[in-house]
Amino acid sequence: MQNKFNVNKLNLTKYLFFTGKGGVGKTSVACATSVTLADAGNKVLLISTDPASNLQDVFNTNLNNKAIEIKEIPNLSVVNLNPEEAAKKYRDSVIGPYKGQLPDAVLANMEEQLSGSCTVEIAAFNEFTNYLADEDVKNNYDFIIFDTAPTGHTLRMLQLPSAWSNFISESTHGASCLGQLSGLEDKKEVYKDAVNTLANGDLTTLVLVARPEKPTLLEAERASEELKDLRVNNQILVVNGIMENVQEDDEISLELYNKQQEALANIPDGINNITTYTVPLRSYNVSGINSIRMMLKEDNPIIVNDTLDNKNSPSINDIIEDFYKSNKKVIFTMGKGGVGKTTVASTIALGLAKKGAKVHLTTTDPANHIKYIMSEHENITISEISEKEELKKYQDEVISKALETMSGDDLEYIKEDLRSPCTQEIAVFRAFAEVVEKADDEIVVIDTAPTGHTLLLLDSTQSYHKEVERTQGNIPDSVKRLLPRLRDKNETEVVIVTLPETTPVFEAQRLNEDLKRADIHSKWWVINQSMLMSSTKSPLLQAKAKSEIKWINEVNKISSSNYAVIKWLSKEVNDKTLLEIIS
Repeated sequence: MQNKFNVNKLNLTKYLFFTGKGGVGKTSVACATSVTLADAGNKVLLISTDPASNLQDVFNTNLNNKAIEIKEIPNLSVVNLNPEEAAKKYRDSVIGPYKGQLPDAVLANMEEQLSGSCTVEIAAFNEFTNYLADEDVKNNYDFIIFDTAPTGHTLRMLQLPSAWSNFISESTHGASCLGQLSGLEDKKEVYKDAVNTLANGDLTTLVLVARPEKPTLLEAERASEELKDLRVNNQILVVNGIMENVQEDDEISLELYNKQQEALANIPDGINNITTYTVPLRSYNVSGINSIRMMLKEDNPIIVNDTLDNKNSPSINDIIEDFYKSNKKVIFTMGKGGVGKTTVASTIALGLAKKGAKVHLTTTDPANHIKYIMSEHENITISEISEKEELKKYQDEVISKALETMSGDDLEYIKEDLRSPCTQEIAVFRAFAEVVEKADDEIVVIDTAPTGHTLLLLDSTQSYHKEVERTQGNIPDSVKRLLPRLRDKNETEVVIVTLPETTPVFEAQRLNEDLKRADIHSKWWVINQSMLMSSTKSPLLQAKAKSEIKWINEVNKISSSNYAVIKWLSKEVNDKTLLEIIS
């Protein structure tokens, strides 16, 4: 049984950590919780470490890394930590002592290793532990709320004895984020206390936020199980965006309702027994104090009057035609989980094949629905890259080499490091490289691209090999040959996929900057699942559709009008829906 998320009726702990996949609304739910508690007379401190944070817009207040009181909400103070700035400060502190002492190639490698998402998270954790450890903060506030919790991977690293040894600044296997803790020896005890506070169910609750959609519920299950392994057991699940009042005569409304109900009826086993609460689907982007106050109360649709800056944007067919005419050979779709990269990659592959091009489509989707829906299409061959198998193969290779020189804690650190997102990208990317190398006579469309950070890490590691023979993992020749190919804009294109919402657009923008750092060309953007482009008659969904305009205009600006919009589709990707997209 799921109840409404009514925070004033819950017995909440002092510390609340909100976590969830990008775009599920964890910032909105954290803000609404903070405002509701503060309005009820509680002293509340809200701390955000979300790189895509829009708290300044939410509260219409200039925020920084100090507690700022919100004048319209007397009991609420807000801290907006910038994890990117924290990561830069941390990188400078680690690398500074080595400048002038080590070759430039080695320093470049160190800097890139400290540029990944793991380092950003560590740096953010470093910042907010000050608020966990400060007795004055603890005594001055009734509730301390964190928007974005550390992952299980980060917490396990903090608990490893070898993470605090000199080993991490002396060795690298050249594949992931090794070294991100090397400058934090003096914080060891503070981190230990912070992790203990997280695991104390009398003090802390972890709030898993998800949408009523399978991918985000699976992500919540993964986070839940990882954190349970670390004794962070006091968890609740908040499912955000539930459509409550379906309009029977509106096909879009009915399809969305049925799709959500199916997801709720099949909540993954790992979180099925966690106390679950719901937040209704709102018609607006939660930005501004009035909308924050309304979020956990009754909804009144807010109609925005924005208009599209570009009323004649290209279509997905225009993107396909551009690829065909420019004779692109390697096409990646790139974006955060849940934005529809598989749909876009499949649509591009099908469109190119219909023009007569030979296309090889490969995916890392574990379910690999593509082989069932496209296996009989003329001019298309399909392969599957098993993320799990590739990661296991790479981990075995690295551990085998590490065993030649390491044992005990150092080996445990290597094993934990091999669970990092960067390692996973590297492992899969090696398989991608082999696919591309075998497909010189075809257009290769790849569902999911490596980040710019991973590409730079591979590139700097190659230079690093020339200076230091201490690598624990090998980079195949196929990968070395592929990097220059990916930088050739006449041959390779990355399509950035996003949704017309706040967090997905911010995250896509960061991915775009990441690619620029790696000198990888990206011309086209695709905005997926747009309610604005649908024919809904539901007043709620029409209002929600209008709220997309701001973010479509933002993508129009970022992409220099090189974007296409795909309308919201309720059905799973299949031949019919793909053909509908390109018809």
